[in-house]
Amino acid sequence: MERLVRIAATLRERGVVGETGERLAEIAGFDGERSMDQLKRDIRALTDQGWQIDNIAGQGEPARYRMRTVDNRLRVRLTPPQQRALQRAVLLADRNDLIDRLGLGDSAPGVASPPEAGVVAGVPTTGHDALLATVLRAVRMGSLLRFTYKGTPRVVHPESVRSQNGTWYLRGQEDGASGGGTDSEAPVKAFVVARMSDVTADPPRTARPVRAARHPGLHPMSWEIDPPVEVTLRTTTDHQPDVRRWLGEPASEELDGDQVTMRYVVTHRAALRARLYELGRRVVLVGPEAIRRELLDDLHDLKGGD
Repeated sequence: MERLVRIAATLRERGVVGETGERLAEIAGFDGERSMDQLKRDIRALTDQGWQIDNIAGQGEPARYRMRTVDNRLRVRLTPPQQRALQRAVLLADRNDLIDRLGLGDSAPGVASPPEAGVVAGVPTTGHDALLATVLRAVRMGSLLRFTYKGTPRVVHPESVRSQNGTWYLRGQEDGASGGGTDSEAPVKAFVVARMSDVTADPPRTARPVRAARHPGLHPMSWEIDPPVEVTLRTTTDHQPDVRRWLGEPASEELDGDQVTMRYVVTHRAALRARLYELGRRVVLVGPEAIRRELLDDLHDLKGGD
């Protein structure tokens, strides 16, 4: 690991100029006839971890490697099909510049090369993609969205479009969902794009601004994305450290023999669900019922429906 860090640090420092393979092998501590083979193995290990490293030497010239600065978190966490879905969304959003910035270019495994001029027109725009294109455009232009969802007409002020486990979600505030308060105080809801029908977008700037989620800390469980709700979990003393590691410090704990009841104030429900999936049978979601229902619906969607 220390050797990989030295290589990555050197390439980062050298920037667009890059560094010769010979010098990198020396920095890594390789010598002998197979030093370049050993270096190539470490370069592959770094690219497998999401770093974008290219050999920029001309044909027949000694190797010279350059690291391109990209956000490699997506390439590490997303499967090739998920990366292709994200690339398609980027194309639909007319943001080809994000392909390189997100590390979804030609070096991303299983993803096509960045599009040349005119390729965007070849992206399918029927069915689900047509819905996604309309929703993305509404988010960009600040347009009020009207659609039918679960048999009910909805009017939504969009906040963002996000993907989770291959499913696209629209997040926004629905008119008439404030529960007696003002519409601007309505909770931010998530709608599965594929389940929306009769989708239309009003003219630009017809939607009111929706407060963006705050990220006061690095841990996703601290991000203020959803209205706060107290969630009760049950685990054992053996698994209590695992729950703390995944979810952070609870608001309160109660010990009853080898059973531990832990309460969290959750403002990022998607992060909670993702961590509960990782914990598996080590933890039980006690309540509230609305959160249990969300989790069951999410599992149903992941399973592919009926």
